[in-house]
Amino acid sequence: MDLPKRATLKKIATLGATASIITHVPYVFARKKTTLRVLGTHVTLQEAIRKQAMDDLGLEIVFSVAGSASVLQQASMDPNSFDLYEQWSNSINVLWSAGSIQPIEKKRITHFNEINSLTKTGKLTQDASIGAGDAPYKLLNIQGDGTLNAQETDLISYLPYVHNVDSFGYNLDSIPLGSAYESESWAWLLDEKNRGKVGIVNAPTIGIFDLALAAQSKGLIKFVDIGAMTRDELDRLFFILLDYKKQKHFNGFWNSVPESVEFMKNNRVSIQSMFSPAVESLNSQGVNVRFAAPKEGYRGWHGVMCLSSQITSNTKDAAYDYMNWWLSGWPGAFIARQGYYISNPERSKPLLSEAEWQYWYEGKEATEALLNTQGKVSVEAGNVRSGGSYLKRFSNVAVWNTVMPTYDYSLQKWYELISR
Repeated sequence: MDLPKRATLKKIATLGATASIITHVPYVFARKKTTLRVLGTHVTLQEAIRKQAMDDLGLEIVFSVAGSASVLQQASMDPNSFDLYEQWSNSINVLWSAGSIQPIEKKRITHFNEINSLTKTGKLTQDASIGAGDAPYKLLNIQGDGTLNAQETDLISYLPYVHNVDSFGYNLDSIPLGSAYESESWAWLLDEKNRGKVGIVNAPTIGIFDLALAAQSKGLIKFVDIGAMTRDELDRLFFILLDYKKQKHFNGFWNSVPESVEFMKNNRVSIQSMFSPAVESLNSQGVNVRFAAPKEGYRGWHGVMCLSSQITSNTKDAAYDYMNWWLSGWPGAFIARQGYYISNPERSKPLLSEAEWQYWYEGKEATEALLNTQGKVSVEAGNVRSGGSYLKRFSNVAVWNTVMPTYDYSLQKWYELISR
């Protein structure tokens, strides 16, 4: 997609305004003591990760953490403000068009050959659904003419690392338990029984798909291609959503994982868009939240780690060390405990207990209580992960977080919805 830089930055500015096993990794060390500035969200920019990376790499690392809309605005407007950017693949088209990021040399990624097929071919299994929209493999490789597509080259736009499928979470104290891939449905977000107790993620390239899937699943609208909605389809969708807003169906639009935890913990909502770390956090606090496996399929996302276009040479060496560290084993094991996957899971497998691997990756029953990244029990013995195994979950992607061809227009409609 070709987004004019000036128009894109204007829209991004508007968006921002509205919005345990410790194993050292001796083979990667920064070439000199330097400070690496990492911009991203609460999803991966956690203090335990920062400390472990500094210990392993001999770097000074500074995390700058904010909500998805804010970090995308900052990265697009000011590439001098960060060295590495961490967010989701739907930000790639925006950042690449804005000139905020630069190519990554595959030959400098130590374990690139271990990265699985999800970001190389779009599938983990032969019969998997690739899903509509910006499947990450479509955005990975940089072509000679500067475009991004699936054709393999020596330069990539982002480092594939963490990823997952998202849906919604619901409080079992308020909503009866459904069945994975059978009765659980995106339509529940627009069910009249939940009126006044619904929360949605405030991100136009994410929340819009949660609501589009909900409206389509409820039979209120049908999209020709949900990953590339037309202006007419957007008009019809937001006409429906504005009517729900007038009826006070939505109780809030959250901007960060901690905020989504508070929404549910304080009983502000009983059902909402959710990310896996929020569900694990709530479960560890005794809030009985279920992460749905919708029969229509998940909304998929893929983490991206990107080099600032303005990074200096010495800092760039440190940035490559940090990127390689993320694929070295420990980080993948750490984020597995919050329900996330890593692009080369076999390297992290030895750092997970057999019970952890079987629960998080294989979808089997937990044979013992499992701890989350804060060291608190988030999975009781006998539980089975919602949606099943890694392969099962990624075989059921309905749509990816996406910057659609109608991106600018979708932003206008989104602002109208959240501001009324």
